[in-house]
Amino acid sequence: MNEEQRLENTQVKSADKKSEKDYSKYFQTVYMPPSLKDAKARGKETVAYHKDFAISEEFRGMGQGRKFYIRTYGCQMNEHDTEVMAGIFLALGYEPTNTVEDANVILLNTCAIRENAENKVFGELGHLKPLKQRNPDVLIGVCGCMSQEESVVNKILQKHHHVDMIFGTHNIHRLPNILNEAYLSKEMVIEVWSKEGDVIENLPKVRKGEIKAWVNIMYGCDKFCTYCIVPYTRGKERSRRPEDIIQEVRHLAAQGYKEITLLGQNVNAYGKDFEDIKYGLGDLMDEIRKVDVARIRFTTSHPRDFDDHLIEVLAKGGNLVDHIHLPVQSGSSDVLKIMARKYTREQYLELVRKIKEAIPTASLTTDIIVGFPNETEEQFEETISLYKEVGFDSAYTFIYSPREGTPAAKMQDNVPMEVKKARLQRLNAVVNEFSAQKMQEYVGQVVEVLVEGESKNNPDVLAGYTAKSKLVNFRGPKSATGQLVKVKITAAKTWSLNGEMVEEAAEVK
Repeated sequence: MNEEQRLENTQVKSADKKSEKDYSKYFQTVYMPPSLKDAKARGKETVAYHKDFAISEEFRGMGQGRKFYIRTYGCQMNEHDTEVMAGIFLALGYEPTNTVEDANVILLNTCAIRENAENKVFGELGHLKPLKQRNPDVLIGVCGCMSQEESVVNKILQKHHHVDMIFGTHNIHRLPNILNEAYLSKEMVIEVWSKEGDVIENLPKVRKGEIKAWVNIMYGCDKFCTYCIVPYTRGKERSRRPEDIIQEVRHLAAQGYKEITLLGQNVNAYGKDFEDIKYGLGDLMDEIRKVDVARIRFTTSHPRDFDDHLIEVLAKGGNLVDHIHLPVQSGSSDVLKIMARKYTREQYLELVRKIKEAIPTASLTTDIIVGFPNETEEQFEETISLYKEVGFDSAYTFIYSPREGTPAAKMQDNVPMEVKKARLQRLNAVVNEFSAQKMQEYVGQVVEVLVEGESKNNPDVLAGYTAKSKLVNFRGPKSATGQLVKVKITAAKTWSLNGEMVEEAAEVK
């Protein structure tokens, strides 16, 4: 939804008690429940591109003497959204704090992918209620993907009256206005745009750390996998202009960042919405690889959009890492069809063959869902066999849980939970076995590690990651933090490596 549409859809408010209980009024104007038919036809709607974001003078100083706290759930995209909101808070004069007790504004930046993430948020809202009762002036807000779901907003309206504001993924740039309205209003401020978000450039950001940085290159997803809520919560695919992305990457390189991850819900669909130029992720990566930054990676990709040109560019190596996350979700063509993934087992394996042929050193990781509606034992075994055939380095594995508003939620969830759990256990055994084997291959090798700091388990040990995202623990000087160092691997565990820092020049694997 652009500004013109937003003004046309101004929230209707009513003071009488009867309408206060009529929660549907919020959704007549700010929310439309997911509709696959409507969403698939949404490509005709114009997405505006704004380069002129600025904090209005009327809001400057709003945060003077106030502190903010943001708790983030979910994916890297949410983490990056939090960086933007933190940047806006600082521009308004707020200071960050690490505790809710000390905060004047508390935001929960939420994830809608799985039910467990949703339950955590509602649990946290329950914990915040006594805090609000002790300090009525504190503002509590819910934002992110959960805010785009009608059932979530309804539940907050009915059961969590201590929440002051709800805003969606398309409304982050409106945070100063939302805060201002929350301070002035006596009722909950809700701003959730169900239509498409615009592309807003020049948003302030507070980066998390000074070693790795995330750069959004596109927003939304048009794939409509039957189990996924993202196309509804994040809107349609819309790409940033390449010159803006390249400028941001160059700026980060100049600031000393060593690793940059290009982000998108479906990152390799980048550029498909451009009408004036033919320009895709392969073209972008080909330009960014010339920037003086040690590592460039991207996530998350969809097999359907992984084209030959992108493979060709990635094969050039250099600062383009040879680790590719390529979610498969299932090894069964029949299950993939029900999931609406739009590729078969055979097509996925052919893509893997092309990648490995062009990039022999490539390591692949994936996402897998077990217990999808109608999944048979034979179909699950196909997933196991595909995993072994590809030889993934690791995988994120999940038990299927229906998300309200998705097509799959209307299917009969007919795989018993005990069967789902047993399948997950069997799959994880294979995942662990393959990970341990892959890790063992590193013993005796010298690898390049980007040092992130002290190990979580031992402050005397440093920890960092290889280009293939392998965690390495080793002893070394604290001054190595933020640097690329060579480490000889001495021992391998299932999910990490131990090593010794080497001074002499050595061939890096």
